[in-house]
Amino acid sequence: MKNLGTLCVISAPSGTGKSTLIQTLMQYNGFIYKIKLSISYTTRIKRSGEIHGKDYYFISRKKFKYMINKNKFFEYAKVFDHYYGTLKNDIKTMLSTGIHVVLNIDWKGAQQIRNKIKNNIYTIFILPPSKKELSRRLYFRGQDAKKIIAERMKHAMDEISHFKEYDYVVVNDDFNIALIHLQSIILSEQLRIAYQKIHHATLIHNLLLPDV
Repeated sequence: MKNLGTLCVISAPSGTGKSTLIQTLMQYNGFIYKIKLSISYTTRIKRSGEIHGKDYYFISRKKFKYMINKNKFFEYAKVFDHYYGTLKNDIKTMLSTGIHVVLNIDWKGAQQIRNKIKNNIYTIFILPPSKKELSRRLYFRGQDAKKIIAERMKHAMDEISHFKEYDYVVVNDDFNIALIHLQSIILSEQLRIAYQKIHHATLIHNLLLPDV
């Protein structure tokens, strides 16, 4: 598959602030960079404030497994007894038409993606400033019981151990600084020669035409 667009994979443990950062990134879409967020499918229950088709596509476990058997997913993983997956056709179509795609997935999904796409892909891992702060954020989200928070903390340590597999690392201590770092990475990747020579092919051709 020839990718005219770029694929940005962003991963982080629960409670790091990844979703809020990505939502804010989208608010600047078109002004600083051009991106489109890939919406994942999940079997988990919709949380308060979440919207089907905007945050996730919320489907049944039976339907998810049917889609696995039909090879519909570009990548999928099971996290905390719930499935998450990215539809294959969505990614291929967007990349082939030059769209810059942001993919919000965990490290397992990122590994699957790397095995399938070799060019025009970059990966970002978001770290919390400390274990104490991560635990505090999980607690004050008010979405999970203490037992679940303890499980999430244990899972987070395993996730963090994979940070070295990524191209970039952003520490979300100060939200505004972390946002600027993410924006800078995305913008610089879209300015790479590999993409620019395709995106501005006509301009470059005309500039290099000999004077008559």
